[in-house]
Amino acid sequence: MATNPAEVLGLPKPAWAADEVGMLYDMATRFMAEEIAPRYDEFEKNEMVDRESWLKAGAAGLLCASMPEKYGGSGGTFAHESAIIEAIGHVGVDGFGIGLHNSIVAPYILHYGSEEQKEKWLPKLATGELIGAIAMTEPGAGSDLQGVKTRAEKDGNHYRINGSKTFITNGQLANLIIVVTKTDPEKGAKGTSLIVVETDEVEGFERGRNLDKIGLKANDTSELFFNDVRVPTSNLLGHEEGKGFVQLMQQLPQERLQIGTGAIAMIERALAITIDYVKERKAFGKAIIDFQNTQFKLAELKTEATIGRVFYNDCVARHIAGGLDPVTASMAKYWLSDLQGKVVDECLQLHGGYGYMNEYPIARMYRDARVQRIYGGTNEIMKLLIGRSL
Repeated sequence: MATNPAEVLGLPKPAWAADEVGMLYDMATRFMAEEIAPRYDEFEKNEMVDRESWLKAGAAGLLCASMPEKYGGSGGTFAHESAIIEAIGHVGVDGFGIGLHNSIVAPYILHYGSEEQKEKWLPKLATGELIGAIAMTEPGAGSDLQGVKTRAEKDGNHYRINGSKTFITNGQLANLIIVVTKTDPEKGAKGTSLIVVETDEVEGFERGRNLDKIGLKANDTSELFFNDVRVPTSNLLGHEEGKGFVQLMQQLPQERLQIGTGAIAMIERALAITIDYVKERKAFGKAIIDFQNTQFKLAELKTEATIGRVFYNDCVARHIAGGLDPVTASMAKYWLSDLQGKVVDECLQLHGGYGYMNEYPIARMYRDARVQRIYGGTNEIMKLLIGRSL
């Protein structure tokens, strides 16, 4: 298999992936292959990647690559974050949750935090001393963020936070959590605020169980409980209350594009390992690749993967230039994750019975791919958002 599974498509690198971005991809690939992959079965069994690996990733410069150097980051762009997420997908360690930490949690602090907040939190996120999560989903509020019930009430120069969250990525390890709360429930979306909770410094915060998922077993996904958790009012993101919903909407395009990153990376890996497999595996006296059905099926998948990569590359270029609109980001999230499910399923079929065995990478990909159509806003919600633009 090619070092970079994307090479199976034979496409030239886009302008945004040249030079130092390509070097970062190579470095991230080596790190994931040497530091994470050998222990990945252990991480799947323990249902989390250990904190030591986060610290190693920080030391290697793989955390907060797009944050400014003055805050401990590498001064890059989303192109650099894409390189890291693609490396994770190409090596096959998809449960390492640094994509959310890097390109979802840290940007909220960069874009909406005060100078004091940025100086306090971003350097520690860059080293891995702080592991980030964002607590949006609740038992009764998933894709509909306006339905959030978690409440933050003023108590002098503090907020008292009460509520519960579920399906929180990095939930067992995270010690910096951006909590979506209602500071004024009567105002609906306009009463929503984002408040940062440093879990090592508060009382009343409790982690629930590490949720038993179908796939992405190495990623800790948890319930979180806030019982009169008191945090300083200075932990509010933004200069005033009620800006949380707007902040979420402004950042969701990057979150949805990031889901597309994971999708195209897994698509390329699935295709690469399947092409290798059908060249080696024999049936009825000849290699499976020599059957016309195999060739036609792989021709279809390679074509669709190529279309997906070209679309993804264009979205990244637009995003770096500041022009990725929410509708196009929704298209990328829904279409690429749908394609991911299709390609992985077809590739598993070409593996035959062995594809259903956990010892084969395609089996893990089949399990891990499914959630992509759900989180970050379900694909049905994506179609609703696209439909509103018509």
